[in-house]
Amino acid sequence: MTKQTHQRNLVVALCNAVLLSVCVANPSRADNWPQFRGLGGAGISTEKEFPTQWSESQNLKWKTPLPGPGSSSPIVWGDRVFITCYTGYGMERGDSDIAQLKRHLLCIGRKDGAIIWQQTVDSAAREDNYGGYIAEHGYASHTPATDGQRVYAFFGKSGVVAFDMEGKKLWQTSVGTMSGNRRWGSAASPILHKDFVIVNAADEGRAIYGLDKATGKVVWKAPANRLELTYGTPLLAAIQGDKQELLIAVPGEVWGLNPDTGKLVWYAQSPLDGNIAPSVVADADNVYAFGGFPRTGSVGMKRNGRNDVSTTNVLWSSGTGSYVPTPVLSDGHLYWVDDRGTAYCMEAKTGKVVFSQALQIRGRGKVCYAGTVMADGRLYSVTRTGGTVVWAAKPEFREIARNQFQSDASDFNPSPALSGGAVFLRSNKFLYCVQTQQTADRTQQ
Repeated sequence: MTKQTHQRNLVVALCNAVLLSVCVANPSRADNWPQFRGLGGAGISTEKEFPTQWSESQNLKWKTPLPGPGSSSPIVWGDRVFITCYTGYGMERGDSDIAQLKRHLLCIGRKDGAIIWQQTVDSAAREDNYGGYIAEHGYASHTPATDGQRVYAFFGKSGVVAFDMEGKKLWQTSVGTMSGNRRWGSAASPILHKDFVIVNAADEGRAIYGLDKATGKVVWKAPANRLELTYGTPLLAAIQGDKQELLIAVPGEVWGLNPDTGKLVWYAQSPLDGNIAPSVVADADNVYAFGGFPRTGSVGMKRNGRNDVSTTNVLWSSGTGSYVPTPVLSDGHLYWVDDRGTAYCMEAKTGKVVFSQALQIRGRGKVCYAGTVMADGRLYSVTRTGGTVVWAAKPEFREIARNQFQSDASDFNPSPALSGGAVFLRSNKFLYCVQTQQTADRTQQ
């Protein structure tokens, strides 16, 4: 090989490497928060240097007014933040014109909070009447998901909609137009697995769907009447090598499904009945489920198995739990703030409560809907009207800070997104980016 040929081949190889890095999104990038509760749905960021204190005058990088309310969480990919909301039908009690309800997907620049693009989706079917718990969370409660190539949004009875990263609508697929017997609307968020968008459409279709990411075509459907009143987002968890199982808690049971086919692999009876709102969390061996009504509780189970594993896989059950918020699992402990505003720490191995600490959060009704998330040994728990409590992820309660935007009296229902040293918070009026100036300067270099 001549020297010129070697140099030419080296240049070609380098160009191909650069092209590959530009054209192919990297889903393992640590600062992406691409779905409900971030990478893997664990609610944990591996980054550091997140702020612990903020207000209108401290560490507020920007805030962006939203066209309408919603309870979906923000997601982050690269330099873009995505959020959904709704306008029209349901904004005022008594509205009944289906044409008034519109859902919106916004793409917002993470650097300055500017709206890059906004897409509107008209209602395809009449939703449940505004009132009861729908008045609490609205018609945009499903957090979108992205793989860096497309953004996927679930809009209840209007179906699942895919957009490219520049806002072009690619497809829209119905997953049913039914209603649960409570008529509370649905809340589960889409997740991504291989070539699938997986959606818990318990309210609309009494089924979990696997849709083709490129076309929206239904590849598999797992129907079950027991899914009614199941509001949690399914969780993907590794089992063997590169294999995964799809975990979800339903009234009276916990399931493990094959995410490639939707087939039920194992199930175990659970004491959690009524409605199940929290999503499950898991470690390498076990799965932990919370929820229930009228009594809340929690249960720990061994993962994996075949068919009915009720007599072999249930490790413990407890009368302590959470009605809506999803816990976070760290170093063998489960942490959460429940809907009454009490912080808990529980041993994951035994279900033993290590501590419970009332946070004295003022507010009407249920004061916390958001799941707790974690970064750098700190827990972030957003309450509806009492601000965000930052506390230590240790088996001894220690409050680090309590932060609130006094000028925003609207509800803060969703979990925050943690990305690039910034905390992204969403109320019914604004999307906020909270970050120290030092971290912001470094990430923009």
